[in-house]
Amino acid sequence: MSQTVDRALSILPLLAEGPADLGQVADRLGVHKSTALRLLRTLHEHGLVYRQSDQRYRLGARLFALAQEAVENLDVREIAHPHLVRLNEQCGHTVHLAVYEENEVLYIDKVESRYPVRMYSRIGKPVAITVAAVAKLLLADLPEAERRALADKLDYPMYTARSIPNAPAFLKELATVREQGWATDLGGHEESINCVAAPIRGADGRVAAAMSVSAPNVVVTADELLTLLPLVRRTADAISGDYSGRTPTKEAPQEMSTE
Repeated sequence: MSQTVDRALSILPLLAEGPADLGQVADRLGVHKSTALRLLRTLHEHGLVYRQSDQRYRLGARLFALAQEAVENLDVREIAHPHLVRLNEQCGHTVHLAVYEENEVLYIDKVESRYPVRMYSRIGKPVAITVAAVAKLLLADLPEAERRALADKLDYPMYTARSIPNAPAFLKELATVREQGWATDLGGHEESINCVAAPIRGADGRVAAAMSVSAPNVVVTADELLTLLPLVRRTADAISGDYSGRTPTKEAPQEMSTE
């Protein structure tokens, strides 16, 4: 039975390359045409493949519907939370998870620092979009036209002397973040708070969420916090692997996705 299931599932990536006839399917599987036909008929009955008028087979609409339903039911917060807790246990600092929705970047999860000096933030609260490290990651992954349009509409409050002052500077920062695949906020929102962040990617490779580690200067310096970047990126990669259903590439630097 397991061999039958394996053969049937092997048909799907074949048809993802394009329509194929019975002989091509049988050759790829290394089975007789009668065996391939039985497998194709079963997949056809479940709507996973479709037989065209030219007698070739292609992927069926039901397969796409199932994939879309699976994506819609993914809860990145639920998937990420155990990883965020482990990261917090390892480093002791505040860990955040954020997403981009309706022109705002929102915190959707938080694990508090174990240190007595903590930063003020709240789940559901929008972040300072022009300076927050998680916001930079999420916005850097937007298509270029959308990035530019958004940058032109934003206000640029000078929270500190390190805040990003205008749209050109913001777009330059997003370009850097897009290229390197990680982001920081080193005193851009609050002089005493530093942050490093990494992206969480979906099955399509796009940034679905961003996670960060933040700490005040009285606990660790900016340079000390930056030493945690490899750990933060490994955690984000692990979450991405669980969220996308793929095994992440270990220790490989990733660029932001291109249009």
